[in-house]
Amino acid sequence: MPKQNNDYTSIFKSTSLFGAVQVFNILISVIRSKVIAIWIGPTGMGILGLLTSTLKVVGEFTKLGLSTTAVREIAQTESKGDTQETNLIIATIRKVVWFTGLLGVIVTLIFSPLLSYLAFDGYDYTLAFVWISISLLFNQLSAGQLAILQGFRKLKLLAKANLLGNFIGLLISLPLYYFFRLDAIVPVIIVSSFVALVVSWLYSKQVKVNAPKLSNSDAYDKAKGMLHLGLMLSLRGSITLVAAYVFQLYLSHVGGIDEVGYYVAGFMIINSYVGMVFNAMKTDYFPKLSGVIDNLQDVNKIVTNQSIIGILIIGPLVVAFLSFLPLIVRLLYTPEFLVIIAFVSWAILGVLFKTLSFSMGYVILAKGDSKLFIKTAVFFSALMLAFNIIGYHFYGLEGLGISFLLYYTIHFFGIKLITAKHYKLSLDKSLMTIFLVLFGLSIATFLSTYINQSIYKYVICSILLIITLAYSYRQLDKRVNFKFLIQRIFNKDNE
Repeated sequence: MPKQNNDYTSIFKSTSLFGAVQVFNILISVIRSKVIAIWIGPTGMGILGLLTSTLKVVGEFTKLGLSTTAVREIAQTESKGDTQETNLIIATIRKVVWFTGLLGVIVTLIFSPLLSYLAFDGYDYTLAFVWISISLLFNQLSAGQLAILQGFRKLKLLAKANLLGNFIGLLISLPLYYFFRLDAIVPVIIVSSFVALVVSWLYSKQVKVNAPKLSNSDAYDKAKGMLHLGLMLSLRGSITLVAAYVFQLYLSHVGGIDEVGYYVAGFMIINSYVGMVFNAMKTDYFPKLSGVIDNLQDVNKIVTNQSIIGILIIGPLVVAFLSFLPLIVRLLYTPEFLVIIAFVSWAILGVLFKTLSFSMGYVILAKGDSKLFIKTAVFFSALMLAFNIIGYHFYGLEGLGISFLLYYTIHFFGIKLITAKHYKLSLDKSLMTIFLVLFGLSIATFLSTYINQSIYKYVICSILLIITLAYSYRQLDKRVNFKFLIQRIFNKDNE
């Protein structure tokens, strides 16, 4: 099999592995979303959204970007075959995550009254923030364990850890929501993070490493290099989350907590269900890219190949969701949430542009170019916040969808210019051809959803979906060769 096809096959297999995990996670998320929609409604979803968004902002500030830099450092030392250095990095990570996790707890405890006031315009949720502060420690310890698995590219173990953690978390959260309704939100956040920690620890123990014992001072000395980049990553992530959080606060004050609930529900469809491919892509993509980041030819090839596989998988998902969005919203939530259809329909078109900018943006991260990383974060986060406020002010929830599409269109062209200028990154013309075809089919489906006669609308959308699936399959088969891949899988099973 030609090397180029091997590259595509490797990307497709790793994406498929985590895509399968994401499908199971989506089933879990569907059940959880349905339960939340029925048992605690838009108000409960708004409260949950504000609590978790606040935690994410604090966590991003205090985790110091350690989990991301750990993946990068492990991947680079592994690619060089430096086992001793790799073991030293792992020992450092295991030590430092306790510091960053406890830092998150302390910061949340100190500022819990302020966080409650900012999120809910009062101090009623101060105690809630005190309780859920412990989940920041659990999350950081868990992230450290998963970073080790990702850095070593132990994809099956990482997939199992993600799947099992989510599944057990669901089993525990369902009875809590049933019996305690809104009062279950805080316990569910804590229990879910603890379960994820236990599962990640069990699977990370399966990676046999001879990590030396380090004193606190030795760990700090070793971590300084990682934390320098990590602080920049943390600042960048914090800027992005703060912008999103500020908008949620604005939405809460202008539109009310129910409106925040609709916003959270809409973005759950975009980021969790359609965006599952991004989670599947980045797991193997980032360590692989980090390992070859100094070779321009390899970087161009990996980014292009990853973009092609990503867009060929995302394209049919976008068309499918556009075609049957009212049915999907009813399935995931309740009829009360049908108000998000226009918002999601516009926003989901932006996911196509996000697929390309996502692949290119990781080059900046893999390069460790902290200054450029911060500059782009400040600019694009400010842009997104401005677009969201303007969009909602003039057109409500539908305006948010339009702002999402405009933002990611501009984001794509901006990242393309930045990576071309600084790193001479260039994408193959075949990628843009594939993108334009799939974007055209998505626009046609979007326009078809405005047909008044339901029977005609669903017939036309179904035809467009079949065309999209056929096109994506044909393009994937050229690169992956499904027949050869299936034969190889069966041959392995028979050995």
